[in-house]
Amino acid sequence: MEQKEEPNEGYFIVLRRSKRGFSRGSIWRKDAETPEGDLIGMIYGGSGSLKSSGRVKKLDTYPLSQHQAQLLLFVSPASRRLDLLCHVQLFGAICDLAQDDVVVVKYKKDYQPCLVKNLMEVGKKDKTGDLHMLGFELKLLDTAEQDSLSKKAVSLPVFSAVDIVQVVPSHLNSRQPLRINSAADLNRNAVTRINSLPAYKSHSLKKGSISRKQDVSNSLQVLSDCSFEVGSMVEVMSDNGVTIYGVIRWIGVPEGKKNGWAGLELDCEIISSDNTDGVFGTKRYFTCTGNTAVFVPLNQCKPDSRFQFNLSLNGIPKPPETHSVTSLEDSDNVPPVGEPEIFSRLVGRMRGIQGHFNSCYLDATLFSLFTSSSACDGVNTSADSEEGISHILRRDIVNPLRRSGFVPAESVMNFRKQLGCKSFTTEEKDPEEFITILLKDVLHLEPLLKFRSHGELSQDAYTHQIIVEKNQVGVLPSVQQLLEISLVSSDLKFEEIPSCLIVQMPRFGKKFKMFSKIIPSTELDITDLLHCSSRQCFLCGRLANYECAQCLMDHKLQPGRIKQYCSPCNTQIHIHPSRQKHAPHKLILPDHLPADAHVQRKTMQLFAVICINTSHYVSFVKYGTDPRSWIFFDSMADRYGDDNNGYNIPVTRACPEVADFLSQSEEELNTANLSQCTDLVQRLLGDAYMCLYQNTESPLASSMSTDVSITT
Repeated sequence: MEQKEEPNEGYFIVLRRSKRGFSRGSIWRKDAETPEGDLIGMIYGGSGSLKSSGRVKKLDTYPLSQHQAQLLLFVSPASRRLDLLCHVQLFGAICDLAQDDVVVVKYKKDYQPCLVKNLMEVGKKDKTGDLHMLGFELKLLDTAEQDSLSKKAVSLPVFSAVDIVQVVPSHLNSRQPLRINSAADLNRNAVTRINSLPAYKSHSLKKGSISRKQDVSNSLQVLSDCSFEVGSMVEVMSDNGVTIYGVIRWIGVPEGKKNGWAGLELDCEIISSDNTDGVFGTKRYFTCTGNTAVFVPLNQCKPDSRFQFNLSLNGIPKPPETHSVTSLEDSDNVPPVGEPEIFSRLVGRMRGIQGHFNSCYLDATLFSLFTSSSACDGVNTSADSEEGISHILRRDIVNPLRRSGFVPAESVMNFRKQLGCKSFTTEEKDPEEFITILLKDVLHLEPLLKFRSHGELSQDAYTHQIIVEKNQVGVLPSVQQLLEISLVSSDLKFEEIPSCLIVQMPRFGKKFKMFSKIIPSTELDITDLLHCSSRQCFLCGRLANYECAQCLMDHKLQPGRIKQYCSPCNTQIHIHPSRQKHAPHKLILPDHLPADAHVQRKTMQLFAVICINTSHYVSFVKYGTDPRSWIFFDSMADRYGDDNNGYNIPVTRACPEVADFLSQSEEELNTANLSQCTDLVQRLLGDAYMCLYQNTESPLASSMSTDVSITT
């Protein structure tokens, strides 16, 4: 089938969600370019038809050839198109596939080698459009599977480009290297890196030569005989006798070799003449950071012994001896994981805290509190013995998490057994219940929150449960709005700025949510929520002397906003007949403040969000000063083996799109089309259970601090 080559910039894909609501991964036909640097064009729908016109910033797009656009149109959902585009060499090889090339696809929960038989137009061509979606008709090389399809008179299955996970390496062409390894990189470097992505040309499918068929046979033999697959974690012995660990990124027969080899991406950079960034000989087989790729014969690879668990008698995956550390290391105070180390230490599979036996509530909570924040590091362990619970928490969970990026399930179970109740080892708990026990009985911390009411009654707490009436806020409230209304309605103020503020969303149990979605405010302004602190008049901006709870929901005075007034404004505002029965109370202020005193705003920064959906807890964590430094953690994201003889695989991954969404203005957030957000953004908004804030001015709360105060 002949393909007509189009100019590279005839089509483009949107890299990040625009302020006008156009989703990431949407594909457009370019019609014009404005002097301001915007592109005007038509947007393609899921069927390949043109559905609407629009305008988007050029910097938020990447140009596509017609062939690339057609292949990506058949990929669903739209966000997966960017994931595929990030795999530069793989996508380039997919664009260049020819008839009888060998590929590997995920088919019926397994990986199957296939022959490319045809490039097919999928769906009907719209009268107003000019693109067919393109898919690959593949023949399974598993004869049993293919015979089964033939007997049922089923035509060859059609796969989209994203279904292809590997192209047999002997058919990969040499290409210009490009260091784009993840969707995070794609978004972060849209201007500088994306422009260097080669625009691959489309090719008609044609018969392969005899020599190519021989290469296919050799590569297929390697695939069928190999006990590993791309993504397997392995270890190999280096020439100097040191064991090195890595992830298989490529399997096949390299140019000039006869047997199967593996290309590994190592855990860390090793300076060696044999190490590259994914090039072997004169060919590039994959792309990674420099000096972290090594190519070795397949027979030298062994499963990574760090994650080969033996099951103990109680069914808990037992960590290998390599997880143990010396007593000197156990007594160290390991600092939180900072921005430079997060990807090498924490992002990936088998990273974070391994879940087991309903532990997700505990895994998500500990990961949120300790990974990149020291807000709760003020642990007094002096009363504990070396086997005391706070020592166990630090030695077996916090230190390994920060030092190596992994905590095995057995360490978590050992800690759960120390919590004083058998149900903690088997049953699912509420994070609020666990946090109270953790902070009070394990870490021996004083209550984090100290409240005072207008009647001078004080009360302490470790967390704050937001209580509001549904009609007090809009359909998409922020945590800032909810916290203000909750405290004012309850006549409560903070006596002091907390080092850590844990806010529970207004929901009851695992199912009922008062609001379908809540926006986690990245910064909480608590200036007007502090007892005995200077505040600005709501109307004139001078020093406030009075606060009126009844004015809180006044529809003429920005309902939902705290109302505090100076003396003249308080008198003026309450002359109105509808407010004459209000009872504003006088604020307690620091002594000798002038009326025009400057009010210094007091803020707290969001550092983690714990989410729940269908009884499963996960967490989002901010790990650095860059606004887009967010990761997502799930202690039970995947599983190896069956329920009796397997173990859970924790996964941590970058999610900068969370920051992209939350960084929008209040007006943009209120008008955003949430249905077009990525899955993780929707999960954050819809499943938020607890939002964790830290006082960045407190020495304990700096996530970048190197002086961690776990006291011994």
